Amino acid sequence: MKILSYRALAAMMFVASSQFMATSGFAAEFNDHAALAGMKEVKVAFDITTGDAKALLNRLKIIDETRRSLIQQGVTPHFLLAFRGPATKLIQTDPSKIKPKDRPVAAQIAAELKAMSGAPGVDGLQQCSVAVREQHTQAKNVDPGVTVVGNAWISLMAYENRGYAYIAP
Repeated sequence: MKILSYRALAAMMFVASSQFMATSGFAAEFNDHAALAGMKEVKVAFDITTGDAKALLNRLKIIDETRRSLIQQGVTPHFLLAFRGPATKLIQTDPSKIKPKDRPVAAQIAAELKAMSGAPGVDGLQQCSVAVREQHTQAKNVDPGVTVVGNAWISLMAYENRGYAYIAP
């Protein structure tokens, strides 16, 4: 009887993990083993500038999917997300600075940022203070999970010099 229970439990776990993989965007028949061969960790600095709310939300979801996929494949991610330019308006809390049509999506962006800010493999979320000034927003209104830095270009330069790859999605 115990063997049957263990087998049933194993089958349920397999079905549940398969459903997670299917719903989370991972395709079981594809992997990155060749590219990741011998790697224990990856470091990436993402330079995020889009002011299109739907595009920003999509990019954040794909970055998070990438983070989860690396972990699943046994590689530790170290991701830094730097926000600047028009993206600045979409990661702050003052609705008057967000286009009315983008406000529902901005709420989804805030939820994604909250989830990512404490996720394993996310070293930091940063907002450029130069962009805050140029986009006419205020540092006090930046999403609470995001750290305001002096200049995102300087931050990105520093992280690249520490071995982080640069990606501008």
